[in-house]
Amino acid sequence: MNISVEKNNGKITLIIGILSVAIPLVVALLLFVPQSGKLGSLDVSILPHINAFLNTATFCCLMAAFYAIKNGQVLIHKKLMMSAFVFSSIFLVSYVLYHFQAPSTPFGDLNHDKVLDEAEKIAAGTSRYVYLFILLTHIILAVVVVPLVLFAFFFALSDQKEKHKKMVRFTFPIWAYVAFTGVLVYLMISQYYA
Repeated sequence: MNISVEKNNGKITLIIGILSVAIPLVVALLLFVPQSGKLGSLDVSILPHINAFLNTATFCCLMAAFYAIKNGQVLIHKKLMMSAFVFSSIFLVSYVLYHFQAPSTPFGDLNHDKVLDEAEKIAAGTSRYVYLFILLTHIILAVVVVPLVLFAFFFALSDQKEKHKKMVRFTFPIWAYVAFTGVLVYLMISQYYA
């Protein structure tokens, strides 16, 4: 590896590090800042449905890209992975916009008042715990996958094939899990949207 590639590696590593901290921090702030229509009357109620589509598209692209690379179709693999990256990026922007504007929906909120009372908790039963487990693992792995995806793309785009192959051994299953569980979370919570 020559000196200019090493310099670029250092700069890219710094950028990836900053993004890997900044993105989860912005999302975490959304949990602590009350969502009360900061963007006026902007209706974001369609965004969870769009987000589910984006997660589904990401998952499908990941699976198809895996199949393509296993069959030596490198160009198709690259196009599918770029598509997965674009879908995930649009999802992230849409997710942040939705949670900036709209209050969260508690699992089990049958009367759609955004408050989960004891009767609603009992009615939700064990499915609420299954939902919370899936949601928690989804959130944790979504934070973990950000730098992994960014490094995997950097290594692929800079033709560092061996580093790319090592990185995607961990990145691919985590990213696929995050995309798939994003759809599951939507399917489980959507019945409680107002």
